Amino acid sequence: MPTEPASDPGPDPGPDPGEQRRVRPGTAEDVPTLARLHLAARESAAASQPQAMPPTLHSESETVQWLMGNLPRTELWVAEIPDEGGDDDLLGYAELEDGWLNALYVDPAHQRGGVGTMLLDLVKARRPQGFALWVFETNRPARDFYAASGLVELDHTDGSGNEEQAPDLRMAWLGLDPLGYLTGELAVVDRTLRELHERRQALLSRLANLPGGASTRTR
Repeated sequence: MPTEPASDPGPDPGPDPGEQRRVRPGTAEDVPTLARLHLAARESAAASQPQAMPPTLHSESETVQWLMGNLPRTELWVAEIPDEGGDDDLLGYAELEDGWLNALYVDPAHQRGGVGTMLLDLVKARRPQGFALWVFETNRPARDFYAASGLVELDHTDGSGNEEQAPDLRMAWLGLDPLGYLTGELAVVDRTLRELHERRQALLSRLANLPGGASTRTR
């Protein structure tokens, strides 16, 4: 499924004073509506900014299956307008997994009305140690929204790791201890470099043991 965490949630001028909105944990009963919201947000963004948002690759039933499959291991939060009759109006959702914001989508009819900010504030409260997300490199509106909300850009990729094969970048909210967050990120990079160096040395050793290996050794 898409790694893109948001379509175009902002900028947010703020909520309608007449709306009573809340954020609550999502349930399996919400998933069919959230799947339709998810696809509507992607399709709206792709239609309004075709150069910024690749088209979705999945059907509604596949999106339902994806969200359902994520429930056991993720936190699902939904923004809604409560209805006394029980027919609540779902405005958007956020999905969290460990230190990642996997998804943040807002219904196109409610974008730029504070819903994205409300959900992102909830994510910050749930992950005070910080979190990261992926966003398409061309999705400038989403990048601007996250930057205005205090997130910083960390990594750029060629998109080979996402389904859309579109260049993306990793952004992060550094949490209440930015130094600690970045130090942790650096430790991960250092560990990866050590592992790569060990693999390289093992390959060089194997190469040296081949006939003619000493003359073809990479320096």
